[in-house]
Amino acid sequence: MLGLSEVIPSDPFKLMTVALCIVGLFLATVFVVAFKPKAGEPKNALQAYLKFFYACFVKPHSGDGTGNQQDALESFYKAQAEVYDATRGRLLQGREDLLGLVAAQLKHRTEAGLISQRPVWVDIGGGTGHNVEQMGAFLSVPDFFRSVYIVDLSPSLCAMAEKRFARLGWKNVTVICQDARKFRLHEHEQEARKRKELILRGQIVRDLDENADAGGAELVTMSYALSMVPEFYPVIDSISSLLSPNGVVGVVDFYVQNQVDYQSRNYTGGAIDRHVMWISRVFWRTWFEIDRVNLEAARRDYLEYRFGTVLSINARNNFFGVKLPYYIWVGCSKDTGASSAKLAEIDAAATESPYLSALDLQTGPTPTDVEIRSKAYESAIVNLQSSLPLPATWYQNHHWRIHYDDTLPKHTRFNNSYIYAFTWEDDRADARLLKVRPDDVILAITSAGDNILSFALEHPRRIHAVDLNPTQNHLLELKVAAFTALGYSDVWKLFGEGHHANFRDILINKLSPHMSSLAFQHWLSNGPTVFSSNKNKGLYYSGGSGNALTLVGWLFRVLGLSGEVKKLCAAQTLNEQREIWERSIKTVLHSKILTWTVLGNEKWLWKALGVPPAQRDVIEADYRKVEDFEPVAVDATAAADKGKAEKRKSSGHAVYEYVLNTFEPVVTTTLLSTSNHYYLLALLGHYTPSSHPTYLSPKSHVQLSKPTAFNGLRIHTDEISEVIARMRPGTLTIVVVMDSMDWFPPAGGQAVKQIRALNRALKVKGRVMLRSAGLEPWYVKVFEENGFAARRVAVRVPGSCIDRWTDCVRDRVNMYASTWICTKEVSTEQEDVKMSLRKSSMGELHI
Repeated sequence: MLGLSEVIPSDPFKLMTVALCIVGLFLATVFVVAFKPKAGEPKNALQAYLKFFYACFVKPHSGDGTGNQQDALESFYKAQAEVYDATRGRLLQGREDLLGLVAAQLKHRTEAGLISQRPVWVDIGGGTGHNVEQMGAFLSVPDFFRSVYIVDLSPSLCAMAEKRFARLGWKNVTVICQDARKFRLHEHEQEARKRKELILRGQIVRDLDENADAGGAELVTMSYALSMVPEFYPVIDSISSLLSPNGVVGVVDFYVQNQVDYQSRNYTGGAIDRHVMWISRVFWRTWFEIDRVNLEAARRDYLEYRFGTVLSINARNNFFGVKLPYYIWVGCSKDTGASSAKLAEIDAAATESPYLSALDLQTGPTPTDVEIRSKAYESAIVNLQSSLPLPATWYQNHHWRIHYDDTLPKHTRFNNSYIYAFTWEDDRADARLLKVRPDDVILAITSAGDNILSFALEHPRRIHAVDLNPTQNHLLELKVAAFTALGYSDVWKLFGEGHHANFRDILINKLSPHMSSLAFQHWLSNGPTVFSSNKNKGLYYSGGSGNALTLVGWLFRVLGLSGEVKKLCAAQTLNEQREIWERSIKTVLHSKILTWTVLGNEKWLWKALGVPPAQRDVIEADYRKVEDFEPVAVDATAAADKGKAEKRKSSGHAVYEYVLNTFEPVVTTTLLSTSNHYYLLALLGHYTPSSHPTYLSPKSHVQLSKPTAFNGLRIHTDEISEVIARMRPGTLTIVVVMDSMDWFPPAGGQAVKQIRALNRALKVKGRVMLRSAGLEPWYVKVFEENGFAARRVAVRVPGSCIDRWTDCVRDRVNMYASTWICTKEVSTEQEDVKMSLRKSSMGELHI
């Protein structure tokens, strides 16, 4: 047997030669495997990739040495023009997504009447025309577009494009081999030429650039072209003159960028995954410079500065096992929606102030109306004064979402995750308690958005949805967009079953025009895993509440009760349901494992169930009160008394008793299979056609899918106190704070501050509805001390569901010990004025 010294050469030169051979063999193997033809690719794909490799990495492509850009491009593309499309599918990812996004925008704007004629599309750097042909998957190019112009500087690629459209027979597509900086739409489009003539006719002194366009293209796209243009500033400027007022710009390209560059900008549409590590920045920038592709941040930065951002996406292409950064950006004219009248109109809807038109300003509105401005309005004014685009929310097709600063710690502390994937508030009980009218202005906590949709079914004048956690509002946005754009079957799959195999496709092609950039980024990044992945059980197993459902399911499996759970959820009578409950399921709630490892765990209570320490204290306080009234046996031993006392003090046992009093009456008085979807969801992880929230019925879909269904909706990402502080006094009629008042500690002034703010924002006789884990929460007295008349309208006693005293309407959730309505009787501001005057008069008498 030969030794290692006899096999491996000792000469350094030979060692290096062997090493290079091994590395070369390894790279060749990776190259062959990576580019093995996939379904739909030609059989000679390997040959095509070898041509691509030669043209990109071996063949010099500096042209004739004059530095002429067209000559250099032609030198680069001529050798690979015939295999260009076959070799770019894996490298140039995101092109189909861009086409889907801009097509969705065009369809929406056409349906909304913003585009009144067949659109014109200019594809800058369109090369072989691949993008135009691929658009056929989203729109009929010959029928939808009046004209399509492919502008490219490479004669070889343009020749391929001409062959493509001759083969397809698309007569409305024109290929123009020209420098993008010199392309003028009025030289080709009759309507653009007429507009240009009118502009020139009205000018006393002619512009230096008489060839500048006067707009006319409803769509301008650049696909992996911006990074190849040496003089990119004039090309981006030319897009502005090409674009019609309601047109759309779409760009997809490579990029690298450091977060230091953009972290102070509020107009980029969000920065999820935008930062690129330094080693990746250095490597990709250097690598692409070999082929005259420039990845410096200025190109994307100037694009975002020159236009308004509608949608922005940062993604990675796993190419050769490494992550190659690219972005997709959809924008519009910087001036769209930037008029003072438009800003004031949208701001008025957020602050409930009268809309102040120019005429209003002349007639003299009250100073209070003039001074009240939303944070979104203030950010818009700052940007306009600095010649910056408005924040991305101002360029959305719908103004549901109010702009917020997503970089603030109060938002980032939620780690881009929601707690509640479903809402634990009985919408039927709320409807009967509040009796919403068409003139009501409602402010409610968003949570999972189910309650907001239920209020929308009542058609109030305005609904203000408020949540500090951005992702809770992202979930509401997704639901609102779904009702706006999807049929009932798709809505049911998403929110009834919690699964949709084509989630990513419908997000891009149907929902994207109806979402803010931040919400779209969130769902594009997380939605496929939540809704489509085989590893995930669906929407309702996501978020903190999903952890609770997962754990409950795990306990049932460990205890061998999964079959009994299915029988319980399918029971058709209360007697059958009670029998199943008593013989099996109830034992889980008596499990010590559940009590001590889950219900007694503070971190789990907060992250999964959303029970903060202050609310747990309320539960414990009521538990101790009940225990104090229980008689103690005379012959009880001291040890037993000590053990009982410790048991009383245990938060785990207090919560355990609370949970037992919650579940038991629900199972014995409401039928899960037909009338209690709250607990059916908790056990099954999805709804059923016979048991689901009101908003998921076919009848509700008819109402919520109307174009005007959400005109009155405004979604605020902030604290309640911050939102109502910027509202016109005396405008709200209903405020629903759920159980959030339980979260305030008795010590400190947070509760007093919020209650006084609520008094200021509400009309006289306006109502605050709240639920509490306590029978008589401490803050009810604070309401009464600050101008409210507090009334407990429902209470839970052991053995029965919480009832309304007036007509015995059961709360099917039964999660809270009491429900209260606090009605504003007097204004605290008026009382403060009276008190001030009284003190002043007393002072004068004293003098």
